[in-house]
Amino acid sequence: MPQAESPRRGKGRSTRSVPSLHGLTEMAARERAYHDLRYRILTGRLAPGTTLLETELAGLLSLSRTPVREAVIKLEEEGLVEVRPRHGVTVKALSLQDFANILDVFSALEVRAFELTAERGLTPEQTRLLERMVEDMEVATASGDIARWSDLDDEFHSEVVALCGNQRLQTALNAFWGQQYRARMMILPTRPLPEESNAEHRSVLDALKQGDRALTRERHNAHRDRADKQQLELLSRSLGSSGLA
Repeated sequence: MPQAESPRRGKGRSTRSVPSLHGLTEMAARERAYHDLRYRILTGRLAPGTTLLETELAGLLSLSRTPVREAVIKLEEEGLVEVRPRHGVTVKALSLQDFANILDVFSALEVRAFELTAERGLTPEQTRLLERMVEDMEVATASGDIARWSDLDDEFHSEVVALCGNQRLQTALNAFWGQQYRARMMILPTRPLPEESNAEHRSVLDALKQGDRALTRERHNAHRDRADKQQLELLSRSLGSSGLA
């Protein structure tokens, strides 16, 4: 059964969550409308370009118009829908330029978070957890399980961000991660084996373990630059083959 957005494993992790419907029925109407619609958009159940009136959305979710209206406002702020008075709510198409803009902001914020984590330092327990995540990514790569690797990759980045000590920074990163989720899922089948990423993760983790803020910034910035370029190239091919580019 699909599940409502819930944080990844681990104590204190509050930065990224996968779209799901777990616990949806226990939520207040406003939160239920938001999580349900966001889930449908991010997973493609409401395809880009789909336009529905507010009354149609309310009927789809079996809710009144007020919580749906509030949810739509929040989704519009996240850049997932476009609202036109008397014309309905349209799921925004996935644009290569928009994805590039999201990555520009997301990567800059994440590099900053990694810096702060390096400055705070890692405990032995935190170090062991991150080392285990890197090892698990290497195992997934060796077996060719890219979907598993992608989940572990996200957990590693999320864990480091969760240790930065800046809740506002974590919240901002979570919002931008949600906006890039559709693209991540679209390019997943075309990702090459992430051996280069694994080596970069080990290099970044080594800088974190040293507590070297400048070295962490340098290495993680290089990792993000390369990874973002690869993601944009893969998405460009994907959008081109689907006729959406």
